Amino acid sequence: SLSESSIRSSLPFPPMMRLRHQRSSLNLVPFVAALFGIAVLLLQPTGPQELLGSATTSGTTRGRSISSFPHQNTRRMFFGAPTNGLYQSLDSKQKQQQQQQQPFFPNPINQPQRTAPWRARSTAAQEGVSLAKATAFCIPLEQLNNNDVEYVGGKSASLGEMISELASADVPVPGGFSTTAHAYRLFLAQSGLAEEIDTLLQNPEVYTDVRKLQETGKYIRDKILATPFSPELERAMLESWESVTGGDENAALAVRSSATAEDLPDASFAGQQETYLNVRGKDELFVKVKQVFASLFTDRAISYRHDRDFDHNKVALAATVQKMVRSETGSAGVMFSLDTETGFRNVVFVTSAWGLGETVVGGTVNPDEFYAFKPTLAEGKDAIIGRTLGSKKVKMVYSSGGGSEIIETNEEERERWSISNDDVLELSKMAVAIEEHYGFPVDVEWAKDGDTGKLYIVQARPETVASRKKQSMKEEYKLLERGDVVTEGRAVGNKIGSGKVRILSNVDEMASFQEGEVLVADMTDPDWEPIMKKAGAIVTNRGGRTCHAAIIARELGIPAVVGSADATEKMSDGDEVTVVCSEGDTGVIYKGSLGFERKEEDLSHLPDIPVKLMLNLANPSRAFEYGQLPNAGIGLARLEFVINNVIGIHPRALLGFDKLPAEMRSKILERTKGYADPVSFYVDKIAEGVASLAASVYPKRIIVRLSDFKSNEYKSLLGGPLFEPDEENPMIGFRGAGRYADQAFRECFELELVAIKKVREEMGLSNVEVMIPFVRTLDMAKEVNDIMAKNGLKRGENGLKVNMMAELPSNVFLAEEFLDYFDGYSIGSNDLTQLTLGLDRDSGLVAKHFDERDPAVKKALKTIITAAKAKGKYVGICGQGPSDFPDFAQWLTEQGIDSLSLNPDSVIPTWMHLANMDAKADDGPN
Repeated sequence: SLSESSIRSSLPFPPMMRLRHQRSSLNLVPFVAALFGIAVLLLQPTGPQELLGSATTSGTTRGRSISSFPHQNTRRMFFGAPTNGLYQSLDSKQKQQQQQQQPFFPNPINQPQRTAPWRARSTAAQEGVSLAKATAFCIPLEQLNNNDVEYVGGKSASLGEMISELASADVPVPGGFSTTAHAYRLFLAQSGLAEEIDTLLQNPEVYTDVRKLQETGKYIRDKILATPFSPELERAMLESWESVTGGDENAALAVRSSATAEDLPDASFAGQQETYLNVRGKDELFVKVKQVFASLFTDRAISYRHDRDFDHNKVALAATVQKMVRSETGSAGVMFSLDTETGFRNVVFVTSAWGLGETVVGGTVNPDEFYAFKPTLAEGKDAIIGRTLGSKKVKMVYSSGGGSEIIETNEEERERWSISNDDVLELSKMAVAIEEHYGFPVDVEWAKDGDTGKLYIVQARPETVASRKKQSMKEEYKLLERGDVVTEGRAVGNKIGSGKVRILSNVDEMASFQEGEVLVADMTDPDWEPIMKKAGAIVTNRGGRTCHAAIIARELGIPAVVGSADATEKMSDGDEVTVVCSEGDTGVIYKGSLGFERKEEDLSHLPDIPVKLMLNLANPSRAFEYGQLPNAGIGLARLEFVINNVIGIHPRALLGFDKLPAEMRSKILERTKGYADPVSFYVDKIAEGVASLAASVYPKRIIVRLSDFKSNEYKSLLGGPLFEPDEENPMIGFRGAGRYADQAFRECFELELVAIKKVREEMGLSNVEVMIPFVRTLDMAKEVNDIMAKNGLKRGENGLKVNMMAELPSNVFLAEEFLDYFDGYSIGSNDLTQLTLGLDRDSGLVAKHFDERDPAVKKALKTIITAAKAKGKYVGICGQGPSDFPDFAQWLTEQGIDSLSLNPDSVIPTWMHLANMDAKADDGPN
């Protein structure tokens, strides 16, 4: 361990004191080096005050002198440094000691090294700045950039980078300062603490025995908390605190950890160290900084570093100290510049809740969620393509005596959005600006000042899970059987897991957890990481998809369901359950151990095929996943899926809301929380569902089939029995185009048109086309087109294409004539087969005769394809046949069909079958 005198010799004394201190050894090298450094600086045309600027790649400086920083005295470049901002050089022995203690961590941002005229002219000046940062105790955030990770850790370096580089991109970041890795290492060098920690963590039992890990972690943390700061470090922090707060003891600060191995592109370290909010006064600041230092040795942090082969000795910690944003009276949250579940890059995913953001980060609240689409965001459109209202039952606010506390929200707060649409768009633009600056997807924490309404970025880090997935590798889990549903929540990941339930109420019970069990808890804090990695699955009552626990579950590749509300009540220790996260946003826990399969396919080298393959896709929650399959767009998006599964209310019940029975009105109001009125809910939910589907394949085409519910299906919706007739054979009854034009339904149809118009024009997703189903007559075709035109959707205007679903014998007989009213055909082979063969496809008695490959059906198909080709119009097929029968898909290709629209699980098998057949055709007969 270092002696007290050697520690003192490495501290940055003022120049004259330093000289007196070293005269006994007659070592004048540091003094001479310092004088040389001053001379070099004075010779620079740009002057020494620009040393802390960093240039862009074009060679221009950041354009901010030291004097331009708020509360910054130009006499000090770094707090803890001698006057005039220059450190004396260390002698060679001290340099050697410092190099041994301070390992080099590469720049985590994959950018070319910045250059500037003054750097090109003087390496000595550049080295002077590096030396100053390497030996400082505290550095203002605005004087840092991403090349300073080794000095102040990832968080502080990233904040400094954003303050100096992204202000012009309207990315506001609160100011502050950072302690340094140098200060941390000197702190641990006192009394041999560093060596003792190293010895303790070399014990292999720490990583195999949970109790030993807990004992060791607590001992180290207690030792750190009992070790005093040196007077020099306290003085540096005091000066920094005064600079940021103006000496105001009531100024609120946030104190966060910033590790030199944190926030790298290949490791998240999410929640590994502590954060303290509403820190007031210098004395409380000193306490929290020491607690941040101690948090480098929480159980979860020790375990995480070991599992990822990070040397404990080579990770140092800094404390990031920032001015607090008054979000306790506003809102805060987390956002990602991609979809966290699928890695889809074209969206920004924003979460928000009332109060301080730690409730979102820590998973104690189910937040509001939003998706913004990047391409249309850049065009200035209303780019919000998805919204989910969270329960937001609690919020974190300032405590009267300092610190923070969690309180319950009121009913009004729970039933409205915690940020506005304009806030979502502004935040999304910030996320895109940060991502573009760094060059990779980011995980960003933000806060909204409740007093001013202004939005701030409080930290940003690389996203390390979804962005690292190999997009060409498709992994799919499929449940092979069903059981009784125990509970549901938000799905994290897309896997399936099963095992025996183990309910834990606190971290002290970790030792009882066994490998492969399903961890069930009210919420899982990152402190639980040592056992989370052993779990077969994780289920919680609380939390959203961006909480620390969800991030760690994704990183570990473990299926998790968060925010179930009642998991700990519905399950008991020892229950066998299956946790399913493979079927969209909703994660389901089934009773029993159910069978499932896992498939993995490499899509990186698919051969060419002679036809376009499109997707049959109706579920918006699966769109970002399936949209990454090889495809030519979506050939069939069924609007009734959104109406049935997302809305669940008959449109006439919404239009006639005031006349409904009281009980039904109450149910409708419960479902439509957060929306202006019931009708707006219907329109907006259709628009969001269609927009999510369209975004998943943008700019490729998506053909949206407008609602094709039959009367018995509409009757199953809330309010449906009040408005739907009883029909003997709904399959050929009140449906499709005939329903649209009928006065009993026309107003409902017009709501669908309002939603489509909103998607195309307000949201900017002009790749959306529409398809009209069950068009019995030419008069019907004309009437529906007229209704659409009156509602602002005129065929041909703004590039709008209107297609018809060819599925009736009349469509076959008049194939050429119907094309006068439509831009193309999408063949519905299911209805065309049953009506050509005269059978009910839902009847088990005649099901064996249902076959799209029947000669009569094939002749009808050929007629439709030939008519479309003759007029130069689009023709595709979206029925079940091509998904079920590869030989049928091959026959359609030979007839010259433009596209085959397939179920997602049939895309790759059909692709390979067509490629093989094409290859055989090219080879010719043997």
